[in-house]
Amino acid sequence: MSGFPILSLMLAIPTVAAVGCLFLSPAGARWLALIATLVDFVLGIGLWANFDIGGAQWQFVENAGSVGVFDWKLGIDGFALMLIMLSVFLMPICIGASWVAIEKRVQEYMACFLITEVLMIGTFAAQDLLLFYIFFEAGLIPMYLIIGIWGGANRIYASYKFFLYTLLGSLLMLVAMLWMIHYTGTTDIPTLLKTDFPRQVQTWLWLAFFASFAVKMPMWPVHTWLPDAHVQAPTAGSVILAGVLLKLGGYGFLRFSVPMFPEASSQLTWLILALSAVAVVYTSLVALVQSDMKKLIAYSSVAHMAIVTIGLFAFNQQGIEGAMVMMLSHGLVSGALFLCVGVIYDRLHTREIDRYGGLAINMPRYAVLFLFFTMASIGLPGTSGFVAEFLSLMGTYQVSTVATAICTTGIILGAAYMLYLYRRVVFGDLTKDDVRVMPDLSLREIALLAPVAAVVLWMGVYPESFLAPMRGDVATLVARVDRAKPAGDSLPTAGHAVIPAAHGEAR
Repeated sequence: MSGFPILSLMLAIPTVAAVGCLFLSPAGARWLALIATLVDFVLGIGLWANFDIGGAQWQFVENAGSVGVFDWKLGIDGFALMLIMLSVFLMPICIGASWVAIEKRVQEYMACFLITEVLMIGTFAAQDLLLFYIFFEAGLIPMYLIIGIWGGANRIYASYKFFLYTLLGSLLMLVAMLWMIHYTGTTDIPTLLKTDFPRQVQTWLWLAFFASFAVKMPMWPVHTWLPDAHVQAPTAGSVILAGVLLKLGGYGFLRFSVPMFPEASSQLTWLILALSAVAVVYTSLVALVQSDMKKLIAYSSVAHMAIVTIGLFAFNQQGIEGAMVMMLSHGLVSGALFLCVGVIYDRLHTREIDRYGGLAINMPRYAVLFLFFTMASIGLPGTSGFVAEFLSLMGTYQVSTVATAICTTGIILGAAYMLYLYRRVVFGDLTKDDVRVMPDLSLREIALLAPVAAVVLWMGVYPESFLAPMRGDVATLVARVDRAKPAGDSLPTAGHAVIPAAHGEAR
């Protein structure tokens, strides 16, 4: 596939389809959006199949020259490949989930989702700093419209809160980017990744990027926009918000904060670990008392993304690999949980947990799939969640035993609120007449949930498929930050020698 502009093609197809949707009937717009997203998914499979594991760090590089003040330069490494695959895998599912539920302004709705796909792929593939910023920030616009036009009763408040929170954080990042361009004379991200910025400046640059990425993750205490956005967003909006848009913050930390400012990252690791530990415990306790299913899953997302941040700032292979697997796993599992909520919301038009009960009796297929995703969210061995949590916590343990111990409680609390949710919705007596007549999953709904379940199981049973493309990039990143790696408080067991690992870390 050498020389073939596959990344530009993956951006062009949904762009053209988005424009085409505006001139079609509602049914035509649905079909065009579905076909365009499926074509992008097939191209994504081609991208993965032709990715040279162990080859050059940057592959499928395209450089079309300058366009205004920035260069149209695209390319991916293993990290970007996996996140692009997550995006193109979830997007057809989002279109399918909106097939019946969205009845007004269908053409504009489908166009918004297609533009969201363009901006997500562009963010992960951009190799120019300003091009990255444009894709990164423009992703706010279609999601703002999706929540504000097709959302729930309080959608205007939620959309404004989402937009303002995420925009304000990014303005500081733009200032930092302009300083970096002035200092280095380039906007090329691979070049910037090898630049050693002055230590006294790194902290300020790190804090400016942190202001943006912490809101996008979202980290505690700037997470409050997320539950409101999820509750008001349509089902497919919640799927893509939890599935991919939250990962932009994690990708930002991985691509910029840690490798570009390693000394500052090491110096401020305590801040990341402290905020993440608080997030895991606090948001898990808040999730326990929720009466709205979407809000409960939204708070669980904050806790899971905290596991991503502790893994990224562990400065070792296990932590970084665990963080990436957690991003992929959370994108699939939380997206599927929002789909499960959407299934019963479409039937009863309420998300109140107490309105349900006994669904295992009249919706057995739904009960089985809902149980599977509940267990994956908890981190049951054999699912993707277990691999992600195990690797992240194992990596973090080498840096801070205290933070690891606190974050491990998130697994226990996660089991508490997810099983409590499942018991109240699925088990018990089927006493309510309107619940009793709810039909089981349709073929369309099974077709949406079954592929996600298959991938979650695949990732849990054979995670090497997903780790292999990233391993070289993890090694490159660890080598880059090794000089600044914090000492950690984990000590070898008495009577056992410290065995140096391949890249110099103690195990």
